[in-house]
Amino acid sequence: MALILPVRGINPVFGQNCFIAPNATVVGEVVMGDHCSVWFNAVLRGDVNSITIGNNSNVQDGAVIHCTYKKSKVVIGNNVSIAHNAVVHGCTIHDNVLIGMNAVVMDDAVVESGAIVAAGAIVLARTVVEAGYIYAGSPAKKIKPVGEEMQPVFLRTATNYIKYAKWFSEGNMEY
Repeated sequence: MALILPVRGINPVFGQNCFIAPNATVVGEVVMGDHCSVWFNAVLRGDVNSITIGNNSNVQDGAVIHCTYKKSKVVIGNNVSIAHNAVVHGCTIHDNVLIGMNAVVMDDAVVESGAIVAAGAIVLARTVVEAGYIYAGSPAKKIKPVGEEMQPVFLRTATNYIKYAKWFSEGNMEY
């Protein structure tokens, strides 16, 4: 069973039809929208500040979401995919964003709608990732626009993770 704990009397709050993997950790001031998922070994620590997640967003295996005490909270929009082993720390991520595997997004950074942070990228504190662009590297830099062929990736990934979460519901073996 997932580790879901209150911190300083504040319990996590989950929307409808959320999947929390049995070994995920969600603690403190975490508010999650509908149809979200938190996958195996992911950690959401709302102990020192708040974490707010919109609808249809997913936090994949091994990802860590945390904040900075009394300074930087985390706000994540709708249809956001935070890939395996990513670190999202004290930042804002708008709607329809993909944070790649092993990427890091630091305090007070803003990832605008329709952007992609590539696998392994490091978005430094206070960086603005512009809407509709791919950022990659360390430190992350604007590489190119998200082309029309990549536009559907945000909704497709978010939708796929809603489907995957259903596989873990008792009696639902739809593939």
